[in-house]
Amino acid sequence: MIQTLEWTEHGIRFLDQTKLPTEEAYVTATTAEQVADAIRTMVIRGAPAIGVAAAMGIALAARYSKAESAADLKRELDRTSDLLSKTRPTAVNLFWAIQRMKDKFERVRIRPIGQIKQDLAEEAQRMHAEDIAANQAMGHHGATLLPSSGGVLTHCNAGALATAGYGTALGVIRAAVEQGKKIHVYADETRPFLQGSRLTAWELMKDGIPATVISDSMAGAMMRQGKIGAVVVGADRVAANGDVANKIGTYSVAVLAKEHGIPFYVAAPISTVDLACPNGSKIPIEQRDVKEVSHIAGRQMVPDGVSIENPAFDVTPAKYVTAIITERGIARAPYEESLSALAGKTEVGA
Repeated sequence: MIQTLEWTEHGIRFLDQTKLPTEEAYVTATTAEQVADAIRTMVIRGAPAIGVAAAMGIALAARYSKAESAADLKRELDRTSDLLSKTRPTAVNLFWAIQRMKDKFERVRIRPIGQIKQDLAEEAQRMHAEDIAANQAMGHHGATLLPSSGGVLTHCNAGALATAGYGTALGVIRAAVEQGKKIHVYADETRPFLQGSRLTAWELMKDGIPATVISDSMAGAMMRQGKIGAVVVGADRVAANGDVANKIGTYSVAVLAKEHGIPFYVAAPISTVDLACPNGSKIPIEQRDVKEVSHIAGRQMVPDGVSIENPAFDVTPAKYVTAIITERGIARAPYEESLSALAGKTEVGA
């Protein structure tokens, strides 16, 4: 299994995703500030992975804290939480993980400082293991939806690299292949950061799953030619009404899929479902450095002085989403009811 991130005695070990696919390099963060920088610069990326990384960052801050009382430690961890919360605003898993670590601290704060630190480290590692298990369960549910053979389109990277392991959208594809389905993946390159061509293609090659990289503008043509039987993507936040925030370009793919009568599936853990967010208009959209658009491999491709937009995400309205696959089962419209039901249960059948 690809080790996206790992808690070690030396710090948090990240597979540096900015170096892929040409170099498989690892970096170790020894401070919470370094963890925040790794998230911000996309050394580690993907909503579930960001959540686990943030939890580990808080545990790391606790490990090296000089605080002698629970009150002092809480003040330090509050500052760390604030730092981490400002790294990637769209991915709700980040805020879910930070709150879970805060809740854990409150439950154990009466214990000796050393024990509190150990409890926080164990909680972060528990979240890591739970994410992998959730992805595998998600894959089990979602594999039933994919065709027995043919092409499946995915956008961005929602694989092991975006999670603690196995993946959400790619986890569904992996599970389908493990069940004997003959899937050929079409991976949108996903401009401007190229997560599809750099990361998804790399993962699929590692697993020996047939894949073809296409430019984002080719998706409609591939659908019209009958090469795509289903679309499956991940998510950074799912609103209570089923609107989905995912990598920029996802909305276009969903509209094209609807036009061509192709099912559009979203795979995301329950931690990505934000029932406090009523609809997609309330989801904050991260704006990233315009140089990601204006430059390719360090070379300027856009004239000086031209206005550039670089939103990292867009929102796909629920009406375009065929189903939302979670570790607890599959949600279908009306999503206000199905997502709420899944969020309140530990496990349901598909």
